[in-house]
Amino acid sequence: IEVKGTMTCSLILWVLSDIPPPPPPHSMTVIKIFHILLYLVSNLEGIAGCCAKTTIAPLDRVKILLQAHNRHYKHLGVFSTLCAVPKKEGFLGLYKGNGAMMIRIFPYGAIQFMSFDHYKKIITTKLGISGHVHRLMAGSMAGMTAVICTYPLDMVRVRLAFQVKGEHTYTGIVHAFKTIYAKEGGFLGFYRGLMPTIIGMAPYAGVSFFTFGTLKSVGLTHAPTLLGRPSSDNPNVLVLKTHINLLCGGIAGAIAQTISYPLDVTRRRMQLGTVLPDSEKCLTMWKTLKYIYGHHGIRRGLYRGLSLNYIRCVPSQAVAFTTYELMKQFLHLN
Repeated sequence: IEVKGTMTCSLILWVLSDIPPPPPPHSMTVIKIFHILLYLVSNLEGIAGCCAKTTIAPLDRVKILLQAHNRHYKHLGVFSTLCAVPKKEGFLGLYKGNGAMMIRIFPYGAIQFMSFDHYKKIITTKLGISGHVHRLMAGSMAGMTAVICTYPLDMVRVRLAFQVKGEHTYTGIVHAFKTIYAKEGGFLGFYRGLMPTIIGMAPYAGVSFFTFGTLKSVGLTHAPTLLGRPSSDNPNVLVLKTHINLLCGGIAGAIAQTISYPLDVTRRRMQLGTVLPDSEKCLTMWKTLKYIYGHHGIRRGLYRGLSLNYIRCVPSQAVAFTTYELMKQFLHLN
């Protein structure tokens, strides 16, 4: 949500929004503290996100090179490309496009937090929907809003990451913005590939939550003693043990990744647009999917680079779901 970051943030928003309303005499003070907490969480997530993204930036760049079959590396596998990039482009070649990603992280988190609260109020007052449903809807809409608002930076990041030393079309972030705007239809040129991005968010988030909830329910029903323990905030409620939580979260993330990955490959090829020689065959989502399948098949086309996504995202999803469960106990929500 991007999908993975959005899910982590949405889980935090969901838990925080579950806190019962304060008593009237202290409402203003508690509201101020609540907004300060949201602000701190947003900034801490931004700093943590920068550190995390920089750590996995080499994997991100290799994934982009493989997904779009860069002519210098298309004959290589994941680990071969990881070794080949520093040899051909130097160590910093692994971090191409990372600057645009760093710039994107802070507005992404801020927009998501602000829009979540706004959508939650609209859904409650205008549609009359409350409970977990309105939080899920508000979280999804907030994630989509953040993606749409920061999408141009993601586009520029991909263009910079796809460049190979000696064949630079763009000299930097500002030059990439100017060039895309001037040569690719103005403002709309920054939104190539938005459709598969938005469509891919629903199955990813839905499958993740559904799989985790199902595994948790089945585990606690059939093996409560082996997999569960009493919740720290309510001994009458069983919760999964921490290492089982991590395992279920990781499995949920892996299944969701596998289902939504072809849309991620489609998005990347559409984002690269005129940079690719076959760009005229990848103008729409459906045409791009057909082209990738027809020319490269399933394993080397629609699922090329999937192993990198497992390395990147499965641990983060495991931690996200485990943190969500621990926060529920910490805030006495069971």
